[in-house]
Amino acid sequence: MLLTVFATGFATSAALIIAIGAQNAFVLRQGIRREHVFLVAMICAVSDFLLISLGVAGVGGLIQKSPWLLASARYGGAIFLLAYAAFALRRAVSPSATQLETSNSGNAMSAKSAVLACLAFTYLNPHCYLDTVVLLGAISGKYELPDRWYFGAGAMISSFVWFFSLAYGARLLAPLFAKPVAWRILDSIIAAVMSVVAISLLVA
Repeated sequence: MLLTVFATGFATSAALIIAIGAQNAFVLRQGIRREHVFLVAMICAVSDFLLISLGVAGVGGLIQKSPWLLASARYGGAIFLLAYAAFALRRAVSPSATQLETSNSGNAMSAKSAVLACLAFTYLNPHCYLDTVVLLGAISGKYELPDRWYFGAGAMISSFVWFFSLAYGARLLAPLFAKPVAWRILDSIIAAVMSVVAISLLVA
């Protein structure tokens, strides 16, 4: 029974986080460039660990009763995503985009910048709270203790597996991204994803 509950949490979390989104696009790009890969993956995974813990503990209900929290994150997140989309689009259309490399040389992002960007993609995105704190928290609520925490543990481990697989698996694409045009295409996709997510936040 406990294994079933754990597996349910693992699968539910995977279904929510394995999707093209702002955070995943950023992790993918850092993985391909091999810049602060462990740091970025760990921040994403630990953040999910904390947020899922809050959801399982019942904080999701409080957030639903405080819509101004989600509203603040919604507009702040939209502004950040639109700005990042603009930078990605600039890289895609600018000749300087050809200078991008699959190593951490060249136009490398500093560790501080990577951390700040990763935190912004995580905590300025209302969908992150809805998926982890509210939705996973609500689903875990149908279980009694201690089963509820086995569900949460499955969800947390799923997050760790996904982010580290995405971050370190991205380097397998390095030969493809040795070509400048591949970076232009990736940055174009990132710009589109960021813009779509930002617009969805504003019209929600």
